[in-house]
Amino acid sequence: MKKTFKLSIEGKNRDRVLDAVKHEVRKYVARERRRPLAPGVDFLDFDCRFGLSEATAADAHLSALNGLIDEAAKGGADQLYVEILAKAGHRRARPQAVGESAASV
Repeated sequence: MKKTFKLSIEGKNRDRVLDAVKHEVRKYVARERRRPLAPGVDFLDFDCRFGLSEATAADAHLSALNGLIDEAAKGGADQLYVEILAKAGHRRARPQAVGESAASV
């Protein structure tokens, strides 16, 4: 999803528009996670970017998006850009600590 959301819409309450933006982001992520995984893929990971425009968007973590949206709205932004791209995720084994045996993991 690559989308620019307008926060100042004539005749609509700004707080309700903000809630709608957050809902759309959560709905997109949930829809992507419901898709069947390709063979060899352990989970879906997401590459996210956030900014006031597409040109100023910077990398962000998926769990930080709601906070970034709130922060931009409190700053008086009229629009914001959100980009969320799903990618294949592969689990990696945790490195063993010194003195820890494989049986205790």
